[in-house]
Amino acid sequence: MDTQPTFGDFTEETLGQSNKTKVTFLPKSDEGDTKPCIQENMGPIGPYATGRVDWGDLSGLTGTRPVVDSYSITRYSNAEWKKHNKDIFCGASNDQHRANLVELNSRQAMESIAAAADKTQHANTLRLGQRAREIHRWKTELERAIEEMIQELDLLEQQRRRAEQAKAVLGIVKNIASECLNRRTTRMEPDLVRDTAEEELIKEAALVKEIEDLINRTLVQIEEQLERNKSAKARLEDDWSDKKESHQIESINVNLNNKSKTILFKPGATRFPDGQSTPSGWEENVRDVLQTAEAVKGQSCELRALLDGPIFSDCVKDLRAQADKVDTALAKKIAQTDLCLQALENELQVVVRRIAEIENLIQELKDSIRGLDFSMKVAQTRLDNRLHRPRIENCRDESQFGLVDEVKSLAEQASVLQGQLKQAEDNLVNLYTARGDLEREIQIKRKSLYVDKERCQVVRLHYPSSTALAGH
Repeated sequence: MDTQPTFGDFTEETLGQSNKTKVTFLPKSDEGDTKPCIQENMGPIGPYATGRVDWGDLSGLTGTRPVVDSYSITRYSNAEWKKHNKDIFCGASNDQHRANLVELNSRQAMESIAAAADKTQHANTLRLGQRAREIHRWKTELERAIEEMIQELDLLEQQRRRAEQAKAVLGIVKNIASECLNRRTTRMEPDLVRDTAEEELIKEAALVKEIEDLINRTLVQIEEQLERNKSAKARLEDDWSDKKESHQIESINVNLNNKSKTILFKPGATRFPDGQSTPSGWEENVRDVLQTAEAVKGQSCELRALLDGPIFSDCVKDLRAQADKVDTALAKKIAQTDLCLQALENELQVVVRRIAEIENLIQELKDSIRGLDFSMKVAQTRLDNRLHRPRIENCRDESQFGLVDEVKSLAEQASVLQGQLKQAEDNLVNLYTARGDLEREIQIKRKSLYVDKERCQVVRLHYPSSTALAGH
């Protein structure tokens, strides 16, 4: 602890040239108490000073009695003057000592406070740097999540376009099945049957309707998933934008120092705004954003896997299998119809040939009947001529009986031929009917064959491939 300097120290420091300058304005150390006695008498100063002593309130405070005459007033003694000078010098010395202490303490305080301020600023700079690195780490994670979500959006958008393309191609299959069913309704009455080809076409139309409904539901799911993906992406981008801005601010703060030109007094910055987050809440929020985005991306991946698996793969497989069944049934029906048509045409040729033969037979029968007419005319003419024999000559002889028997025989033969002619003519009518039925049936079969072969099979040549059905 510093000691207060004495008056002697002061005189040695300030008036050290005592050998050269004699100090007479200060009391000496051998002088006693300079306080005058209150009863001390002060005489007149000069011949003109009568030395009248007066007493007042001030004399009670100073302990002196002033001497007043016509020319001057004397209140203090020489010792009191020296003591007063000593007090002045001692007070100044004490003030200088206190000033030295204040200077020393101030410089020590400035050094310690500057060091503490620098230490605190350095610590906060480190904290800000750590915070900036933490923000940058999460910002990088958000960037990665955003990039993955963008890729997932692109992949799901491709699947949406693929589903729409598959739906459009499925419309071709639907039109083909409907066209085949409609064309087969134009078959003529006897062939308008619900055969295997018809049943397979109906199954194909039902399968197409079922798959179309499935694709429509899938498109709705894709649209909803796209909205969820976009919402998660927007949330990621919002958080990333906040992290980016916060990282820029923290980077600026890390680079600020006492020599920066942008530092200003901002007293209002020390407030704690309402709604500030805690570090745990801040980290929990960014984790929640990332976890939510990851969950949404997982749902999107599952939906894409569902599209690649049960929806596209299985549906295409079912459609192609049913198409093969329809084609097989149509080919079998065409083969049956063609075989039946050939048999009908062969039968028609036989009937036509038989008609020609029966027509020739009828002509021969008619010729035979006409030939019997001549024989009948001969026999009847003979009999008629013999009826003109005169009297007894008109004898019923053997010739008469022979001619009569001839006429009867010719009549019976003519009746037999007429019966055969009638049967032949009736059979010819039946053959004409059979020919008409065969020709009509051939026309029906040709129409059915045309519908199945020239219309259904031709239009089914445009059936989409498995790749097209899958939306590629």
